[in-house]
Amino acid sequence: MASTYDLALVTPERRHLVTKASFMVLRSVAGDLGILPGHTPLIAPLVPTPVDIRTETGRRWVFVSGGFLEVRPERVTVLARTAEDAEKIDVPRAERAKVRAEERIASQAEGVDVARAKAALARAEGRLRTVMESREA
Repeated sequence: MASTYDLALVTPERRHLVTKASFMVLRSVAGDLGILPGHTPLIAPLVPTPVDIRTETGRRWVFVSGGFLEVRPERVTVLARTAEDAEKIDVPRAERAKVRAEERIASQAEGVDVARAKAALARAEGRLRTVMESREA
């Protein structure tokens, strides 16, 4: 069995990452997934999540704001709404977005789109988790 698989992480704007990976961890709507070479074929919707990618040259952390994962035994594709490398995430901005979303959800004010605020909160928390996990690795 191969020790790596082809990984493509793409957004509507560009190919964010194309590499050979030996392991990857990310979260789908059903829970965390670890992808090794030869994984059973799978298609899964993703939540905003850190993606921990292991390659021959090291480890890379990317935040994706949702999308889909397609797994084939020798190729994995992540179709993401957006993707950001951990080292490029603006932490103060993510912290402000988190506070703002929490305040909107708690306010129960008329005209507040709670579903939109919850989505913004999930993205902000995902960005912050990506940075935190990348620093702990």
